[in-house]
Amino acid sequence: MKLIAALAACACIPVHAEDPVWEFNVTGYWNSPKGDDGYASGIAIASRGALHLEARANYEAIHAQSLFIGWTFEAGEKVKLELRPIVGFVSHSLRGPVGGFEASVSAGKWDYYVEAEHVHSRTEGTDSYTYAWSELGWRPIEPLRLGIVGQRTRIHGADRDYLGGGFAQYTWGKLTLGTYWFNPGSSDQVVIVSLGAAF
Repeated sequence: MKLIAALAACACIPVHAEDPVWEFNVTGYWNSPKGDDGYASGIAIASRGALHLEARANYEAIHAQSLFIGWTFEAGEKVKLELRPIVGFVSHSLRGPVGGFEASVSAGKWDYYVEAEHVHSRTEGTDSYTYAWSELGWRPIEPLRLGIVGQRTRIHGADRDYLGGGFAQYTWGKLTLGTYWFNPGSSDQVVIVSLGAAF
């Protein structure tokens, strides 16, 4: 929340381009919880200027789909700040409205990213909850990004709500391959492999 307070205090302005064009990004994930069945999840993003549209599958819960709309604000040059409030809803195995934000700050070879959302569940027998994912990244060379990652989730069904670990990403052209390793060596270990494409 300190990051959000800092963003609110700065002169953040909506992203504007003189002639904005549509940009798209699709990322697929293979999730492998230790001692449990693996499953696929995915995120598709379409943006035009400050407008942000996002669709997710198997993200808030298994067999759940969600849709979001958001608006991007940014500030800074040497230290770049970006804040994106989002609202949406999730359906199927988990149902209800969702509100949250995505935010990032970057300076030189370092960056920090956080996303959080609160799911107000209307599914019988399922409580509302807050989900969060954060990354602290460092680029020793331009295509390679290394760092630490944490998430608060209940999707894996483990004993812990919070999972922490490390990650590595490599980008070539418009493709990005990533690996996330949560709770290494523990009974709650989760390995996630991702492949994203921008176009």
